[in-house]
Formats: sequence, structure tokens, C-alpha cells
Amino acid sequence: MTALFHDIIFGPVHSRRLGLSLGVNLLPLSSKLCSFDCIYCECGWNAEHPGGRRFNSREDVRTQLEATLRRMVADSTPPDVITFAGNGEPTMHPDFEAVIGDTIALRDALCPAAKVSVLSNATQIHRDSVRRALLRVDNNILKLDSAFDATVRRMNNPQSASYTVRGIVEAMKRFDGRMILQTMFLRGECGGQPVDNTTEEEVSAWLRLVAEIRPRQVMVYSLDRDTPCPTLEKVTKEELQAIAARVEALGIPCSVAYARTPCSCFSPAPRR
Repeated sequence: MTALFHDIIFGPVHSRRLGLSLGVNLLPLSSKLCSFDCIYCECGWNAEHPGGRRFNSREDVRTQLEATLRRMVADSTPPDVITFAGNGEPTMHPDFEAVIGDTIALRDALCPAAKVSVLSNATQIHRDSVRRALLRVDNNILKLDSAFDATVRRMNNPQSASYTVRGIVEAMKRFDGRMILQTMFLRGECGGQPVDNTTEEEVSAWLRLVAEIRPRQVMVYSLDRDTPCPTLEKVTKEELQAIAARVEALGIPCSVAYARTPCSCFSPAPRR
């Protein structure tokens, strides 16, 4: 069953990729707010969770994060990573850059060994303030599920009619490799339409974009949690490893996450 996160700070949980991960949700606590409406989102369809569009305030985020970090440090269990995720797209927050600044200051003061990660669908990276903020974090993780607009429309349902893969790729290239590319691979059907970004045509075209973007790392993964569209199929670990090997042949490190792996608005921690 898909569900929302009802706290600003959630977790921590042990992540195979990130270590002890503490989640931060900038989005509304009782509704979903996202620039995508992915067919595999663990938070469900946007329309399933309507309601207030109030982002969590910068001050509430800072205050709650500070209290949690102080408690974790006092307990000798500081987080390995502070991860921005939650009920939608975190970079939509109007004070995103300032929130990142607050978080880095708290991290530096209280748990300097911790990393700061942002899990984003990349729809806001054309904004200068978002780009500046993402360049300050340790793990700037940006999504690109296909090289083809039609497949992205089917898998991710961008809420803006102006979204194009080419536009996102050009914006990603401005990071000069200071980003991690994240891609969900799946197959099946949704709404009576087939969907499969694992075909040779899809993978070859995606690899060409990976080579063009030149991220410092690529993460590939498949379904693990409940999805709003129940007719999707998980890709095998062997298939993901084969794709990863083709990425590494480009001289770019690629990790395969096969369990407890989330989507573009994915969380590093379980809900209460």
C-alpha cells in the first residue's frame, strides 16, 4: 500500500547505499506535492493525496533537524547521511537554497562527518537557486528514467507540458559531472499502455545520454516497494548488473541497488 510521510524529520534507517540515513521531508505532511506523478511512486498518485500545498517552513525544518541531530549525537549514533526526500519533489520548496544552507551549517557544527543528499526528479534544476544549492550538497542525485520523451511521459507523468528530456539533459550538463544520475528500470503496463525502458533501443539511447552528461556516478535500480500502478514488473538483478557494466564501460562508476530502493521522491527511511 502506498502512503505518505507524516513527519518533517523521519528515520533514521540503515541504507545499504547511504549508511545510517536521516530523512527530511520539505513537502506537506498530509498531501503529496510533486512535479512528476510517477507510475511507481511509493507515495501513490498525486490525485490520491490532495490537500494543502503548504511546504514545511524553513524554521520548522531547521529547529526539528537540530533537535534530532543533537539527540543522535548525544546517543553516539550520528547519521551517516541527511537525505532530502518525502512527499514529492524537495527542490520545489521556495526556500530550498536557504534550507540547504541551514542543513550544512547544522551538519558542520554537530556531525561534520555526515553527508547531505538530495533525491530529485531534476525538474527544477533550471532554477539558479536550486542549482546553486545542489552544487553545495555531497550527493546531488538526479533522475532520468529514459532518453525518450514518450517513455518519460508514460513512466513519470511530468506535470509541466514543457518538459523535455533534451532540456533536462542540457541542464544536467551544467553540473559538469558534479551529480549522480539515478534511473529506475521496469516493465509491464499501466492504464492499458505497455511500458518498458529495458529494451535495447531504450538502454542504448539512455547510455548515449549518460555519456553526454558524464555524471560522477550512476545508480540503477528497480521496483521494491508498493506502486500505485499494480501491473508493473521488477527487473532482475542480473539485468541491472548488465546495464551497470555498460555504464562502467564508459568510464563512469555505476551501482546496482536491488532492495529497499525508492523512486524520485523516495525516502531513506520507513514511515511511522
